[in-house]
Amino acid sequence: MEKYLNGPIKEVITNFPKVGTILEQFNIGCVPCSVGSCLLKDVVHIHNLPIEQKTELMYLIEKSIYPDRKIRQPKIKAVSEKIENKEIKYSPPIKRLVDEHILIKKLLVLIPYMLKNLDIKTKSGEQLIINSVDFIRSYADKFHHAKEEDILFKYAVGNLDIINTMLEDHKTGRGYVKAIVEALTKKDKNAIIENLTKYKELLTQHIKKEDEILYPWIDRGLSVTQVGEVFSKFNEAEKKIGKEVSEKCKKFVEYLENGNTKSIVKGSRLLRRVTTKKGVR
Repeated sequence: MEKYLNGPIKEVITNFPKVGTILEQFNIGCVPCSVGSCLLKDVVHIHNLPIEQKTELMYLIEKSIYPDRKIRQPKIKAVSEKIENKEIKYSPPIKRLVDEHILIKKLLVLIPYMLKNLDIKTKSGEQLIINSVDFIRSYADKFHHAKEEDILFKYAVGNLDIINTMLEDHKTGRGYVKAIVEALTKKDKNAIIENLTKYKELLTQHIKKEDEILYPWIDRGLSVTQVGEVFSKFNEAEKKIGKEVSEKCKKFVEYLENGNTKSIVKGSRLLRRVTTKKGVR
């Protein structure tokens, strides 16, 4: 069992599909994860299950991997139904990141509507993608992800692979954005649609993992002093970036929510243009 506890969860689920079903029963959503490099033992650890549930979970997993082995069943009530999610309470700095996710999720929801009648041959259609890229780079990446990578993740105790998974998601997302910019320069509509859709799917999963798994786990390990440190460092980081970044991005999402997902009005200054004489950068 030791080798599977120290194995990537995706590999374990591939070899033993029933493990994925068991994890879902405990509200552990590893099955749809696109990376799946977290170790099985870490997946169990960071979810902070009550000892009874953790014991039952480990018994069911071991039984599914070794169905012919005589494994002593723990004397606790079996989990017969999917466990209900409990409300998560975050410390102030972590709550700030969760709130930032709300704005990012609003854009993600709007992406299919943006792509439905996308026409990049027009200036307004091109501007729609340019401004969307600017939102992702300015808000999702520079304003939000930077606070995670440069500050919060450094407070994570141990070297759990879930941190590496989150960093890999950030890297993959930047790759999709770079591909969108290149496709816009080449006027390749299909490539824009493909990569922006992939970005939406990636970030939707990514945010769910952070809100429900990673953030609560890091939060539990922070002392009162550390919470204050993170809060102060977040303030300093945002001051350097400038609050106008957050404000303009909120206005852009509001603009889209008001039904302007087909185009951007010519001359709009909601977000800065990110074009040069050579094209989009």
